[in-house]
Formats: sequence, structure tokens, C-alpha cells
Amino acid sequence: MKQLTAKKRAELLRISLRPDEQIDLSDIPEIRQFPPDAVIGRFYRPRKQSVTIRLDADVLAWLKASGQGYQTRLNDYLRELMKSHRAS
Repeated sequence: MKQLTAKKRAELLRISLRPDEQIDLSDIPEIRQFPPDAVIGRFYRPRKQSVTIRLDADVLAWLKASGQGYQTRLNDYLRELMKSHRAS
């Protein structure tokens, strides 16, 4: 990756200090509707926290039976449950 020169860094700092109203956005088309295949928040990664959890042996075996990534799958299952409870 290329290093920023002092001149370029100063220019970027100067631009970042400008108020939003002074930024010309006329050459950027406004997005009025997301394409059907767009993934909102695709690069968002929530902060992870390590915990110890006790699961029934059969539940853990079921999670592990579908291969690597069982902790991620468990997190996904819990996230879907959380979303469904928020919606109701």
C-alpha cells in the first residue's frame, strides 16, 4: 500500500475540515432504490465477546455435525431469534 505524502495528508486534512454544504455532489447520482441483490451492512462486523456457555450434549453434537463454523451458526441462529422477537 502506498504511503501518503505530507502534502497529500495536508490536503486531505484541509478537505475533511470543510462543512458538508461546501462539498459538490453534483457528479454523484443519488441512490433512490437499492438493487435487488444489494446487501445492506455487508461489511459491518459486530464486536465479538468471548463467553462460556453450557449446552446440552445433543445440541452441541447437532451443531458440530454440520461441520466447521458451529459457533458462527449458533450466533446466526440466536441473531435470527433476536430479530424475530424484536419484530413482534
